[in-house]
Amino acid sequence: MDRQYQKQILELLKSEVVPAMGCTEPIAVALATAKAAELLGEDPTNIVIKVSRNILKNAMGVGIPGTGMRGIPIAAAMGAMGGISEKKLEVLADVSPENTEKAKLFVEQQKVAVEQKETSEMLYIESLCYAGDRKASAIIKKDHTAFYELKINDEVVSVLEDTSNIDHAEESKNDLNLTIKKILEFTVSIPFEEIQFLREAVEMNLAVSKEGLTHEYGLQVGKKVMENVEKGILSPGLINYAQSKACAASDARMAGCTLPVMTTTGSGNQGITAMLPVIAVADRLMKNEEKMIRALALSNLITIHIKSKLGRLSALCGAMVAGTGASAGITYLMGGNCSQIEAAIQNMAGGLTGMICDGAKLGCSLKISAAVNQAIQLALLAIDNVCIGDTDGIIDQDVEKTIANVAEIGSQGMLETDKMILEKMICK
Repeated sequence: MDRQYQKQILELLKSEVVPAMGCTEPIAVALATAKAAELLGEDPTNIVIKVSRNILKNAMGVGIPGTGMRGIPIAAAMGAMGGISEKKLEVLADVSPENTEKAKLFVEQQKVAVEQKETSEMLYIESLCYAGDRKASAIIKKDHTAFYELKINDEVVSVLEDTSNIDHAEESKNDLNLTIKKILEFTVSIPFEEIQFLREAVEMNLAVSKEGLTHEYGLQVGKKVMENVEKGILSPGLINYAQSKACAASDARMAGCTLPVMTTTGSGNQGITAMLPVIAVADRLMKNEEKMIRALALSNLITIHIKSKLGRLSALCGAMVAGTGASAGITYLMGGNCSQIEAAIQNMAGGLTGMICDGAKLGCSLKISAAVNQAIQLALLAIDNVCIGDTDGIIDQDVEKTIANVAEIGSQGMLETDKMILEKMICK
């Protein structure tokens, strides 16, 4: 592989695998509000948040770290009362207990208004902070940390006119022209020291998993799998081991755990799903660290590749996409070649496509459980050279065309589904 091209893929991997504290959609709301409050120069007296449909869907039911509360209002208030915008997706990492209480009171007094913005952007957040006759605003769009426009009293102080380079996933599709074959070639040829930064992802996501396994967070999906294995009700096999690890991390994260997670393509749950099953399988199969890290690079890059076509936010659940990456990484760990890795991806497309995203919430761990189960089962099929055929549904003989089919269904075919999902969520 050409060294320059290899470096471009490496930079893409580094830009898409980043830490975040809390679910990225409400945390991005906190980030926008922190920036607006910093521009205002004082605590706001009231806040108005305008968000796109997909941000609203993914931020309504999520626990906000350190608050015991859920949703956009408390995320915005936390950002305004103590968030530090320079910390990006870890914007709430240093909010003091005093400021947390101020934020809770702010929400209780109904000083945060949330509106749906009519926009073609899937990812759009506008935060307006008011104090007397002064106001400041910040707009984030396309990427969870990309400030598009900043204003003080309606005067533009900063504007990002060219957003073409914000969407790294779009770059990977248009400029890098990634394929599964190229991703595998990168995985096996990149000098190991250049991807050792993924060790941080291992440590970070395992720490969140341990938190979920030892405390009662959310639906306790991961914790209950582990407990039932210990009782002898479930087998201590590979699938249950991997499910307990991944689901526990999601349980903790979605319930407001204050530990950071390593995200993939702007999602902590995708980071959890793309990485923890691979880590669990490497552990059980006693693979060395280098093999595990290379498998993680493969899993993440395949997740990035699919999401580049599907979009960061869609009607399809991201756990399905990240589970596909994990299945490929697990196939690689088991000694799979390119055709077997492609078979794992085809099998996942035939099995899990259609899992809807009905917002980020405690129940995400249930979907991750299904994705992990399928990731391992279908990797085992692929290792035995069992691959779903192109006579089945949306599956094409060419894996890249299958990926394009899945992406088109999720990004275009399910737009009305996405609208209806939000309607059902709001009307409850």
